Amino acid sequence: MQTGENEQGLRKILDLTRLMGIGVLGLHFYYYCYTTFSDWELVSELTDGVLMNILTTGLFESFHTSKFIALGLLMISLLGIKGRKSEKMSSRIALIYLALGLGFYFGSYFVMRLRVPIKWISVIYITLTSVGFLSMLSGGTKLSRIIHDKVSSDVFNTENETFPQEERLLENEFSINLPALYNLKGRIRNSWINIINPFRGLMVLGTPGSGKSYFVIRHVITQHIKKGFSMFVYDFKFDDLSAIVYNTWLQNKHRYKVVPEFYVINFDDLTRSHRCNPLAPETMLDITDAAESARTILMGLNREWIKKQGDFFVESPINFLTAIIWFLRKYNGGEFCTLPHVIELMQADYDELFTVLRTEKDIDVLINPFVNAYLNDVMEQLEGQIASAKISMARLSSSQLYYVLSGNDFTLDINNPEEPKLVCMGNNPQKIQIYGAVLSLYVNRLVKLVNQKGKLKSSLIFDEFPTIYLNGMDSLIATARSNKVATTLGVQDLSQLRKDYGRELADVIMGIVGNIVSGQVNGDSARQLSDRIGKIMQDRQSLSINSGDTSISKSKQLESAVPPSTISSLSSGEFVGMVADNPDCKLTLKAFHSEIINDHKALKKEQENYQAIPEIRKLDNTIVQRNYLQIKQDVQDIIQAEMGRLLNDPGHKHLVIRKD
Repeated sequence: MQTGENEQGLRKILDLTRLMGIGVLGLHFYYYCYTTFSDWELVSELTDGVLMNILTTGLFESFHTSKFIALGLLMISLLGIKGRKSEKMSSRIALIYLALGLGFYFGSYFVMRLRVPIKWISVIYITLTSVGFLSMLSGGTKLSRIIHDKVSSDVFNTENETFPQEERLLENEFSINLPALYNLKGRIRNSWINIINPFRGLMVLGTPGSGKSYFVIRHVITQHIKKGFSMFVYDFKFDDLSAIVYNTWLQNKHRYKVVPEFYVINFDDLTRSHRCNPLAPETMLDITDAAESARTILMGLNREWIKKQGDFFVESPINFLTAIIWFLRKYNGGEFCTLPHVIELMQADYDELFTVLRTEKDIDVLINPFVNAYLNDVMEQLEGQIASAKISMARLSSSQLYYVLSGNDFTLDINNPEEPKLVCMGNNPQKIQIYGAVLSLYVNRLVKLVNQKGKLKSSLIFDEFPTIYLNGMDSLIATARSNKVATTLGVQDLSQLRKDYGRELADVIMGIVGNIVSGQVNGDSARQLSDRIGKIMQDRQSLSINSGDTSISKSKQLESAVPPSTISSLSSGEFVGMVADNPDCKLTLKAFHSEIINDHKALKKEQENYQAIPEIRKLDNTIVQRNYLQIKQDVQDIIQAEMGRLLNDPGHKHLVIRKD
């Protein structure tokens, strides 16, 4: 045991051993430089007698015997030295002292051959040998002060934060597999990010430029098309993703049992856009569909309303718009049930509008509060209820939008087994508020049709998801898994999702998504992601220096596998996250922190060979304007026809509102 008494006794033994070495070296000097000591009158009969007795031991049989013995005693004394450790001490300096000491210690032998007075030879020899002895003593002491187990010099703790990751390629008929490289204790290894169950939702996070589309979303598109998925792509910066969809579809048509059609919605270039009516009457089965559509379009136009759902002046415009949509759905079999007709009908005078709406019994409950307010001359309340909806919807009054929204080139049931489709809808960052609201309506209706049993597997991909409003995205992710609907959400940051969807819904979406692939994100996004990935056992070292000793202590602690600071400093192409597994394919290593590998040259060459999305129809402004005017005329015809019918029918004449 290391007690104070034991350490003190050991120190005395070492001191004695060192002293014995010095004594042997002194006898060596006395014997081989005897003439000089005699001249200095440093000899006596007593010392000569002692020297003669030692001579019989054989200590001086050879010139170097006594020097080796002195050196051996010095080495033994150095073995037990415990000098105060210093992190600045290096073995290089200690070895230099030892090498110089040995050189002086044994090299001094050649001084004996000099042809100079014996006195000078003795002085030089004793001096050089003593310097060599002391240098070796100093070098050995310095060696004992070196910290052999250095404290880690990894400033950012990068190596300590590495952990094993999935290196197997696990593929099935639905999976997305991304090749990657990761660091494990300083060694770069190959790995795979295996998203084997995309139906549990995939969220792709990352600030602009982190590589969401280039490293992840483009592979979701290409791999799902190659595996026979029907697909919807919300292309925020048209036609970045649409071009990938179109060209991948051209190359992989043979992989489908029923070859899907490719459709695109593009409000900026009508010659390269199909037409589709999101309020198609055959898909509006009951008034709840109308209510959902009304909520989606108004929330898309007034994003601040998302956080105020339930308020009187939010729900009133929704009810008003619901009534108009359902009226057009019921009128003449839904012939005029399109969003442009809804917009135009909303702008009619209150007398005519309320008279026409009162003809439909299904919406009596919805319009009665507005009619009563109008008849009782409570105009401030009425304008508060209706004007916000009319003003918002009026922003959609555009000949281009009317043209696209009033046609029927295709339906939104993209995973129909008999008519599968690949649909791309493009937005424009410069017109995000208007286009985003219309596209929100498309998406809402599409999701309703897709999330049904007995349909094909489908992939819904939303680039920059917060720029559109999809009511019930949480329930889509939660329920669509059994219907083979894979949802991919591209989001820049959790704060962006909270701003546009409200904190509660954003946190729910973040919480229920099974697969997360994140590039560089900051703040709360990085903290939540770090907590989700979890902790790993990491080595910890501490260096303690005081006046008496220096020590290093080691320990193991559970620390974040990927701290928020690391996530905040990821380079483009570096991603962290978690993947979900299946009961038939368990994954032990779900977390990853790796660099996704893209073949940049091959992708660039592939992109250079892309075919442009073809022109769908020849179109000029005259046709678009004629359609615009025709819709306005349709609404006037509806009003006139209904007013005329009511005025000529004594049984319904009371429904006509005429307020002077």
